[in-house]
Amino acid sequence: MLYWLLFVKLQHSVAPFRIFRYVTFRTAFASLTALFTAMIVGPLVIGRLRDFQIGQFIREEGPKAHQKKAGTPTMGGLLIVIAIIVPTLLWADLTNRFVWIAVFSTCAFAAIGFADDYSKVAHRRNLGLTARAKFALQIATGIVIASMLIAMQTYGMYSTKLIVPFFKQYHPDLVLQSLERYPHLWPLAFLPFIGFVALVIAFSSNAVNLTDGLDGLAIGCTVIAAGALTVLTYVSGHATFATYLELQRMPQVAELTIFCGAMVGSSIGFLWYNAHPAEVFMGDVGSLALGGAIGTIAVIVKQELLLPFIGGVFVIEAVSVILQVGWRRSTIISSCLAGRSRR
Repeated sequence: MLYWLLFVKLQHSVAPFRIFRYVTFRTAFASLTALFTAMIVGPLVIGRLRDFQIGQFIREEGPKAHQKKAGTPTMGGLLIVIAIIVPTLLWADLTNRFVWIAVFSTCAFAAIGFADDYSKVAHRRNLGLTARAKFALQIATGIVIASMLIAMQTYGMYSTKLIVPFFKQYHPDLVLQSLERYPHLWPLAFLPFIGFVALVIAFSSNAVNLTDGLDGLAIGCTVIAAGALTVLTYVSGHATFATYLELQRMPQVAELTIFCGAMVGSSIGFLWYNAHPAEVFMGDVGSLALGGAIGTIAVIVKQELLLPFIGGVFVIEAVSVILQVGWRRSTIISSCLAGRSRR
């Protein structure tokens, strides 16, 4: 909005307003706007959460050290989402479709997290949506995002090429390869790309959610990941840097730098209230939104394979949880089989 007013409308009359054409300048303003929005709105959101008695519920079988965290306001991710969306709408070029895809992804995953958190609060226990229902909603959102990107490909605004780090000359196109191999099945040629994008975004969202846990560890890692994506979006949209680094140049992607800068600012602002002793937890509404946004940005800038390096802690946490759950289930099954054999 401010970009449209200050640059598009007024830069001809007020020459200094031409500075708002630069992405770097607007990114800095978006980061500061997000930071101050989080700092100013934070006490209001936390106060309302306390008024509605929206507190964290701790499982009785959990660690005793976590029991003291019971009652701490949760669903603080609403603060993060507000602090991301508002600066983006103020400073980004709203004619850019990639910006709207990122905003849609953030809001959609925030809605999934809100439904999960609200279910926990309504039932007064630490059990929200089932894992199957939550994953199904995440995959459905990923499919919608992938469909948007395919639609943009038809207008030459996006490419399904997969960029492989360290093998920069190897850029397979998931859709075109399928069309070349099976031309008579062209409607199904988009399925590999859709499945790949949906899984990447869903895994990213769940990885941040698992990292957050009860200790609120995700927000610090998010600052680092969002900072890395800020650099990647700017470089991908810059002609000189993209050519030098042999990245696929996507001029319109540069506008996402503002969104990523807002994510950095909002995360730092939320960290002020989440630092020990935590005044609020982000809940699933925040962790799922941040994870979905990170995964979506990585897909748009064609750096999906760099995502494990950008969010290394997220990947380690997710793999650790998968291994622990698998080991626990295998142990239970082994115990049951051993008990039956004794009988």
